[in-house]
Order: sequence, then C-alpha cells, then structure tokens
Amino acid sequence: MKRVIVGLSGGVDSSVAAYLLQQQGYEVIGLFMKNWHDTSVTISDDCPWLEDSNDAMLVAEKLGIPFQVVDLSEQYKERIVDYMFREYEMGRTPNPDVLCNREIKFDVFMKIALDLGADYVATGHYCRKSSEEIEGKTIFKLLAGIDENKDQSYFLCQLSQDQLAKALFPIGELTKPEVREIAAKLDLITAEKKDSQGLCFIGKVRLPEFLQQQLKPKEGLIIQIPSSFEKYHQPLPKFVDEIAEFTYKATKTKYQPSDGKVVGKHQGAHFFTIGQRKGLNVGGTIEPLFIIAIDVKENIIYVGEGVNHPGLLNNVLFVSNQDEHWIRIDLALKEGENLQVKARIRYRQTLNKATLYKVSEGLFVEFDQLQSAITEGQFVAWYIDDELVGSGVIS
Repeated sequence: MKRVIVGLSGGVDSSVAAYLLQQQGYEVIGLFMKNWHDTSVTISDDCPWLEDSNDAMLVAEKLGIPFQVVDLSEQYKERIVDYMFREYEMGRTPNPDVLCNREIKFDVFMKIALDLGADYVATGHYCRKSSEEIEGKTIFKLLAGIDENKDQSYFLCQLSQDQLAKALFPIGELTKPEVREIAAKLDLITAEKKDSQGLCFIGKVRLPEFLQQQLKPKEGLIIQIPSSFEKYHQPLPKFVDEIAEFTYKATKTKYQPSDGKVVGKHQGAHFFTIGQRKGLNVGGTIEPLFIIAIDVKENIIYVGEGVNHPGLLNNVLFVSNQDEHWIRIDLALKEGENLQVKARIRYRQTLNKATLYKVSEGLFVEFDQLQSAITEGQFVAWYIDDELVGSGVIS
C-alpha cells in the first residue's frame, strides 16, 4: 500500500484531499505545518495556528488517520520571511505563497514526509497533475484545476520535475462547492470554514504592520505624474533589432520629482507596491490614484490618476536567466527561439496571449495586450493550453 502524507492545514480543501486519498486506497497520514510563532503581528488575539492545527487534528480523528504537528518556523523565517523583507527593502514585491510552495511545502515538508516513508505528498491545491513518456523519459505536467474560479496552478509555478513526481493534488478535478459538499456529508468541522487569507500559513497577518517590525517608517513625498508627461508621448526610437526594442519597452520609466507635483506624504516607500490604490490617503482627484513607480533610494512614491494612466500599462517584461524556471524542461527555449503561450502576471488574472523570446541574458515576455501594473519581484507564469510549463521572477 502506498503511503501519502497530506499537509493538513485545518482548511476544507486539505481535509477533503485526505478523505479522497483514503477512498483511493492509500495509507494516509496527516501532518500540520506550524510555520509561525510570533503572535504580535496577527490581527486578532486568537492564535490562528492553534485553531487551525486543532481543526486539522479533529479532521484526522474523524477520518481515523494518524496526525502530528511539525514545526517549520525556523526554515519559514529563513526562507520566506527574511526574503520578503529583503525584497520590500529593494522596492520589489515578493510573492510569499509561490515561495512557500517551492521552499517549504514541496521542499522542507516533502523531505520530512519522505523520511517518514511516504511515497507521495498531497496538498489541497486546485490543480492537476499528469504525465507522459517523452523520448523514453517520464515527464510530469502541472495542469490547471477544473474549477476556473479556484485554479491555483499559479502558486505552484516554481515546482520542479522531482517535486511534481512526488506530489498529489486530489481535489484538482473538483469545484469548490463540490469539495464543501463532500466535507458537509462527512460532517467535517472544516466544511463551512472560510478560506484562509493572509500569508501562507502565518495566519491573519496585516502585511504593513508585519513589515514595519523590520523596516523603519520614514516620511517621503507622493508625487503625481500627469498623463500628459512628455515621455509617454514620444515617438518610438528606431531599433536595430527586436532585442533592442524589447529592452527599450521592458525598461521602467525613471521619474524625477520635477516631472510631477507633490500631492501628499507617505511613511516609507518600501511599504508600497506598484498598482496599489489603497492606503495613499490622497484625495481631490476625479479618478483614484495608483502607484506607478517606487523609488526606495530617494523614498519617493510616484502616482498616476486613473486605471488607464500610461505609467501603469506595458506589454513587455523581462526575466533574467537566474530567475527563469521551466517545469517542462524539455520545452525550455534556446537562445534565438520563441514560443507562443498564454501567460499571467498575478494569481486569478485571466490568461493572456503572449510570446516568449529567449535571449542570452534571459527571456522577454511580450503580451498581445497591455498589462496593468507589471510588478518587479512578482511571478509571471506561462501556459500551453491548460498546462503551466514555466515561470519566472519579473525583473
């Protein structure tokens, strides 16, 4: 009998995942990952991980499977929290959920599971896995979940073939309502439980307060750039080749304070992210203001009015070699090659047609349509049909 260790998070998805694996004849063990101790930054007094681990334990009891808690808070702090602070300090916006899957669930946690004699690790992600023999080798594929509203393949965009080989996603064929229905039939305590928000596994954390613990507030200016800013309306220069054109388009516009007018003050540029609208506390404009650029060195935030402000929109981005990742290694591009794909630059974004162009330093992604708020540090993921084949950090 094959042994599967399920990451029981105390939510409905992993609960039903454990049940389905039982039904499929696996020997199932539930493990709860404790990734956070510091209660000083959680929103409410209740201790979320305690409540969650308790729910996970009750689910395991109900299903009659062994259960234990593993403490990964040290690795989580090193690999996720410290990385987040570094990224924010540099004015980039990290995606801790993608990292948490790559570094914690499918690395640290997976190693523990395999040491416990597991054949597989399972999670409650809404995605699917399949495999195909290609040139005598088994190649694993990561497919979108059936439930389009809940597809979570994006969060797994950094997994490797080795990690996928050992992963199972039992609920990928189901929709969220179907999952809740199964949980209700089984009378599981998690059946009606709300989906968790906040950082992967830290519980209900307010991000600005979390960041403020490490990054000191310092007052700076908010400067509004008008849509009439001359750089937006310059004709494109003549390019020697495609690469020169992509490089030009992927390069962020550099703003000077003299390019706009001061409309307010903020408490630290590193607390903000491109495309952000809330938390600026600047009024008096017809349309809302959006952050179009962040200068951490000078501690200035640049904003533009309206969702169609030219400073927000672009259709080319760059991923450097070190940040380029292919789940389907067999499809990785060689220099000079290109590939038609569909891509997204954030979770839940509709997939958009795009072309990948491989150059010596990395990879350009050119979207057919303008994208709003392409953000450094976030992940771009590319798909062929419903298969996620690769991803990279936007540079």
